[in-house]
Amino acid sequence: MDITPFADRGTWHGYALPGKDDTEYYGAFIGPLYIAQEYAWFLSKGFVKISVIDKKSRTEISLNEADAKIASYPGFLRQVLSVDGLTVTLDLRFVTDRTALVTATIRNDRENQRTLSIEWSGRLLENQYNAPSLSPHKDSIWVHFDRVRETWAYMTSGEELFQVNHSRPTTTEVDGGSYTTTLNPAITISPGDEERLVWTESFTFTDVRARKEPEQAKEILKRPDEYIKSASSRWNQYLSAIAKSSTSDYEEVGIKCLETLIGNWRSPAGAIQHDGMTPSISYKWFAGGFWAWDIWKQAVGTTQFAPELAKQLIRSMFDYQVTHSSDTRPQDAGMIPDLIAYNTPDNGGGNWNERNSKPPLAAWAVWEIYRHTSDSDFLEELYPLLVAYHDWWYRTRDHDDNGIAEYDATVHSTNDSDEAIVTAAAWESGMDNAPRFDDSSVLKNCYDGNIVGYSLNQESIDLNSYLYDEKKYLAKMANEIGKEADEKRYLCEAKSVGEYIRTHMFHEETGFFYDIDTEQRPFIEARGVGRAIHGVIPLWTGIATQAQADSVVKTLTKESEFNTYLPLPTVSRSIPDFDPESYWRGNVWLDQAKFAIEGLARYGYDTTATKFTKKLFQHGDGIMGNAPIHENYNPLTGERLNAPNFSWSAPSLLTLYQDFL
Repeated sequence: MDITPFADRGTWHGYALPGKDDTEYYGAFIGPLYIAQEYAWFLSKGFVKISVIDKKSRTEISLNEADAKIASYPGFLRQVLSVDGLTVTLDLRFVTDRTALVTATIRNDRENQRTLSIEWSGRLLENQYNAPSLSPHKDSIWVHFDRVRETWAYMTSGEELFQVNHSRPTTTEVDGGSYTTTLNPAITISPGDEERLVWTESFTFTDVRARKEPEQAKEILKRPDEYIKSASSRWNQYLSAIAKSSTSDYEEVGIKCLETLIGNWRSPAGAIQHDGMTPSISYKWFAGGFWAWDIWKQAVGTTQFAPELAKQLIRSMFDYQVTHSSDTRPQDAGMIPDLIAYNTPDNGGGNWNERNSKPPLAAWAVWEIYRHTSDSDFLEELYPLLVAYHDWWYRTRDHDDNGIAEYDATVHSTNDSDEAIVTAAAWESGMDNAPRFDDSSVLKNCYDGNIVGYSLNQESIDLNSYLYDEKKYLAKMANEIGKEADEKRYLCEAKSVGEYIRTHMFHEETGFFYDIDTEQRPFIEARGVGRAIHGVIPLWTGIATQAQADSVVKTLTKESEFNTYLPLPTVSRSIPDFDPESYWRGNVWLDQAKFAIEGLARYGYDTTATKFTKKLFQHGDGIMGNAPIHENYNPLTGERLNAPNFSWSAPSLLTLYQDFL
């Protein structure tokens, strides 16, 4: 089954719809898929499947043979199953950060009264790490989990619990990994009338929450319509916020972007203290952690429709900003880790990563939230944290103290060789395997006589353009909160960095921006590294002169360079390193495409920006259809490549849709 899970409200479990060939699962929602702290697994193919038995004939009415209308809508899943004079409508929506509410409405379409027995049944998948067990309880069935600590595959504490709670009296029988729940008594439905059954499905991590959830379920089951109305109202607000004044084919892409972001929303759990977003609920390595520059981009997209949630995303990363009081690494005060997750390293987590950070886009994200909300308290809260983060870059990642930073690696146990350091520094750029890092060397950075980090022997155009932009945003914030001296400082520093980039990182002969080595030689000369998409960032940030921008645009619009079938690959099609199916050596990443398109518009190339946007939407496989939004795409064919339901691609498409389509 090709499955895109539906999740909402920051839940750590989700569901999918049965496909047209999955008739045996009609009457059930596929799953649940649940996140075992950091890795997504399916508990069952369909753990709660409703069955209807005609009491008079003592035969089951086979929902497998129903005329089925099955669809996903913004905020809920629906199955409408018509068979043997009955119409069974199943809706599933999330009503808390741990609980889904399911309603089954059974309508009698015949002219005679019918008495029906109702059962629910399910079977756990076998041969998984979780070794779950079932136990019946009053009007409910519980799934228990063992304690398992498989760092790279499956992690549970033994307190996790999946519960199904019914609104009416039921009895349940368990047989190993299977169960059957029976409604008591049967229901009788007159001609043309209908009966509604309601239940909740909850997944919790701790004993404390597991004890609370049945009480919460009781309240939900007493007043289901209130919770349904609240969920519908929330989604209507989301949709209204992203809607344009006129409908178009592109509007559905905007809705898909919204659904992708909400589906990757995770609420506080384990070490995660604020709501955040994972890159993809559908991909093993991306299901249970938050990456820094992902969060900054996700927050910019989320603030378009849920600004309060966007604020929580920002806070989720700053919860783990290193401080001067750190016992192990006070030299990194101000740093934001690359990745935080359910488990810290002390609790067995392998994904948590502090060996590097990620590109400094936090101030941009905070300013975008402020621009949408005018929340000065939020600005006051984040400003000193952003300043500390900004200062950290120059304290630990400016080898020659010239005010121009390098991608770097921290003093960390895993950064124990030059090879490991180069890997961490490449990760810090976000462009893990980009050609520009193929021949990098390592430099030690010292502060007050101590090693505080390791720089690569190159000054990167994107990093310093981002830092230039950050200075401009910090200056704006300082102006808003009355810090005049800070405003002057950052504007002065931005002027200096901008001049350096224009002078040393633009190559007149080829008319493009490049990284430079520590002797200020552009990579096109120093290492033979060709043009890459990060050379467009000076247009996005406004550093380039108009003449420089004009030159860059000439390169972008050539079919032999960046104007491929799906435009704006990570490296130019003309260079020897180009590989259309290799991560940062030729794939199209939608965030980088967004930056390039917005850079075009900034310098007056609005028509070109719109043309590129339309090519992205129209040529990216499935972007205009029902396929999930992917991590990246093949620039020559538009083919979907890596992780589906990718949540930094979504805000990139969403903001392009809003601004250019």
